[in-house]
Amino acid sequence: MTPRFLPVADRALMVEFATTLDTAAHAAVLSLDRALAAAPFAGFAEAVPAFVTLLVAFDPLVADHAQAEGHLRALLSHARPAKAAARTHTIPVTYDGPDLPEVAARTAHAVSDIAEIHQSGGYEVAMYGFAPGYAYLSGLPVALGLDRKPSPVRDVPAGSVIIAGGQCLITTLTMPTGWWIIGHSTARILTDDPDHPFLFDVGDRIRFRATP
Repeated sequence: MTPRFLPVADRALMVEFATTLDTAAHAAVLSLDRALAAAPFAGFAEAVPAFVTLLVAFDPLVADHAQAEGHLRALLSHARPAKAAARTHTIPVTYDGPDLPEVAARTAHAVSDIAEIHQSGGYEVAMYGFAPGYAYLSGLPVALGLDRKPSPVRDVPAGSVIIAGGQCLITTLTMPTGWWIIGHSTARILTDDPDHPFLFDVGDRIRFRATP
């Protein structure tokens, strides 16, 4: 898989492995992210993995796009490093979301089956985005595949478990959303640790467990 290298302003480089969601591309993103963490270049600031891209930021007083690209190409030319051992988190969920009846109707399932179907997913933290601690989880069962709502809903509380577009997410702030709200969780995604501000790392696995 040959990526594209796209300059971003004067202090970052976007490494693009695909233009649509792709499992192999995401694996390549995580592999390069880990290789870069193990062997950074002079001036490297941070890397931000997404579904099929890796944003690599650097200090423009120390490095430039050509130097960053050269280092990344060298990392890609070597054998892929062994995949880091992902942590598995068990997250409690109370399935009491206001959208459960409509989710059941739209997916042709009984309301009582939605919790079991949701828990059967093989979830992995694919990326962070949109708001602090918003971990986008891949692996939502196809049986719960729904597009976003036609219109967003305001004031959705933090801790809501929401689904849309083949993904799942646990909200961390009270915000509007166009995703379907199927329950809530008491898990604390935002930590008080400045060195590790979120509970999950990209690549971690998530299991959901029903609670009353």
